[in-house]
Amino acid sequence: MSEHNDPNEPKHQDHELIPDATAEIKGMAKEGMHHPSTKPVLTGAAVGALAGAVLPVVTWPVGLIAGAGFMLYKRVRP
Repeated sequence: MSEHNDPNEPKHQDHELIPDATAEIKGMAKEGMHHPSTKPVLTGAAVGALAGAVLPVVTWPVGLIAGAGFMLYKRVRP
C-alpha cells in the first residue's frame, strides 16, 4: 500500500495552506486596504502587539507576528 493512501493517516492535514496564505498575502499587498483581509489581519497584529506589551512572557514583536498570523490563518481557513 502506498503512503499516500494510508487509511491511518489523519484526514485533517491541509497541504494547500501555504499556497493559499501566500496568495492571500500577495492580494493584500497588491490591493492594500481595499482587500477584505487587510483590516482583520492588521487588527490581529495590533491586538497581538498589545498583548505582547502587557504580558511579561512575550515581547510586542512576537505578539504582533502571532496576532497577524492567527488572523491570516482564520481568513484562509475559516
